[in-house]
Amino acid sequence: MFLRGRDVENPVLLYLHGGLPEFFLARKHRSGLEDLFTVAWWEQRGSGLSYVPRLPPATITLEQMISDTAAVTGYLCRRFGREKIYLMGHSGGTFVALQTAARAPQSYHAYVGVAQMTDQLRSERLAYEYMLQQFRVRGDRRWVRRLERAPVTMEGGTPRGYLRLRDPAMHPLGIGTTHDMKSVVTGILWPIVRSPDYSAREKIALFRGKASAGVSSLWGEMISTDAAKRVTELALPVYFFSGVHDYTVNYTLAKEYLARLRAPLKGFYSFEHSAHSPLFEEPQKAQRILREDVLAATNRLADQE
Repeated sequence: MFLRGRDVENPVLLYLHGGLPEFFLARKHRSGLEDLFTVAWWEQRGSGLSYVPRLPPATITLEQMISDTAAVTGYLCRRFGREKIYLMGHSGGTFVALQTAARAPQSYHAYVGVAQMTDQLRSERLAYEYMLQQFRVRGDRRWVRRLERAPVTMEGGTPRGYLRLRDPAMHPLGIGTTHDMKSVVTGILWPIVRSPDYSAREKIALFRGKASAGVSSLWGEMISTDAAKRVTELALPVYFFSGVHDYTVNYTLAKEYLARLRAPLKGFYSFEHSAHSPLFEEPQKAQRILREDVLAATNRLADQE
């Protein structure tokens, strides 16, 4: 992990990434998290700094990832002398973080879900329909043909052909990693290659981990799980940050889920100019919410229902 912060007395926050570690994006977009917290940018089992060659994907289970998160939480509490820390998940990281918070609410001041996964198969179906419609409107017959050959259905799930097309198709439409990112190559590949924080070997591990294991190994369970049925209550404050242009993890589904979720305090925050990464796309707004609502244990800045 990377441990970063401006003041060791600040609250501690554990960050769970999605399919790819995101410290390089935090550096590029200057999220400002480290002004408010001591942040543990943890690169989870099988990913990035934690990548191990020939790690069998079968060893990466939800139970193991929850156990890992609890262990890292305990380590951070001991290291910084805290009884509780803050927990933040992004994208696929929310799948693990949400369920960790549900099991051990006593370990966390609050849970923040950024691009919160809910019913991911339904989300993928909505993304597929949106992309197909948009490419038809644009008259892009090449993309229409490619998507039509790999349909996402509630019965058949997400075929491999679709998963190969998914990111390259989303980014030109502004519904992928960030609303303004038009290419995975320029938006992700090159920032990793140019990052001063990783050695050459560690950069290779980032890509190998993405391709072989890490959080993505949980994909089958992610798309077969409806969070609204599995986690109906959290015994701690919960906040969702969601970009209105996000189809990687559907904005509307996240909002519907939080409306049903029982919690002592909750807030949903729409980011009008963001897709999948509101923390990086609208950092000033995210910082204000974290400072004035999350750290103050209120929800005054949340969307009005």
